[in-house]
Amino acid sequence: MTDTVRWGILAPGAIAGLLARDLALVPDAAITAVASRDRTRAEAFAAAHAPGARAYGDYAALVADPEVDVVYVASPHALHLEQATLALAGGKHVLCEKPLTLDRGTAEALVAVARAHDRFLMEAMWSACHPVWRDLARRLRAGDFGTPRQLAADLSFVADVGPDHRLRNPALGGGALLDIGVYPLTFAHVLLGEALELRATGVLDTRDAAPGVDLDVAIAGRYPGEPEVVAALRTSLTSHSPCTATIATDEGWVEVPTEFHFPSHFTFHPRDPRRGADGGTAEPVRFDPPEPVVGTGYGNEVAHVGDCLRRGLRESPLVPHAQTLTVLGQIDDLRRQLGTHPGLTAG
Repeated sequence: MTDTVRWGILAPGAIAGLLARDLALVPDAAITAVASRDRTRAEAFAAAHAPGARAYGDYAALVADPEVDVVYVASPHALHLEQATLALAGGKHVLCEKPLTLDRGTAEALVAVARAHDRFLMEAMWSACHPVWRDLARRLRAGDFGTPRQLAADLSFVADVGPDHRLRNPALGGGALLDIGVYPLTFAHVLLGEALELRATGVLDTRDAAPGVDLDVAIAGRYPGEPEVVAALRTSLTSHSPCTATIATDEGWVEVPTEFHFPSHFTFHPRDPRRGADGGTAEPVRFDPPEPVVGTGYGNEVAHVGDCLRRGLRESPLVPHAQTLTVLGQIDDLRRQLGTHPGLTAG
């Protein structure tokens, strides 16, 4: 490992561009190579984000590059297992876009590959590295806002795409849960721990005879606590929504503003004891990030990976393998309930 962590970008699409923009703001991190099946596309990405980086027209060449320490796998969901396995087996550390794979079973297999080759593997759940999420989780666990009783989070957008697009194609891991439902599920997991129970209802894509992907999903959850906590989580590919989160406690409520998966701050609205049990709240208290947000937050993820590699870690303490596997297992079960899990029937 050199002082500068040298990154290789595998599949230079839109999400890779967002990470590359923030990576440029991280000291001691640099993109040294880019690979796409279309070399011209790799060259264009390198010119835009990392002039001087090598451009390859196949992924094996990227993995073989001795000047790449860690490969960022930014391809569509269904390709993660194959491409992350290629990189790990080739001796590279891997940051792989979420979801890590299409289900828990294949994710467990990928973790086993990483361990067999003694390589670092992390799902790119960048929100868990975000200073606002980390500060909120720390304060909530410390009891700063009282005892949590209810959590709500939603993430939605309108996917105006055709039936062959990956978001609408079951074979490519389409559907709201796998693409963006992972965010509210991870938010609840980070703040409250592993769910005791999750129940889903939803609307499926019915344009074909067979059940299609999940388009709109509402999840009712129960989480550990003294007493237990309930959660309402929503995700959709057909509607706009506030994309906010709230945590209600016995002392007030916490508001995470729009784009809760990379928020600018959060606000606590404490109950005003002078107004009685049914009264309003006192003056709200705003909590800004306790440390800089690098770019939009992808930079914090990049810096965290670099820190893990310099410390010789093989998994992230912020996005541990157990967390990734737990949330993927939850999505497996929720998709099974909805009737969209490949090879399984609704339970």
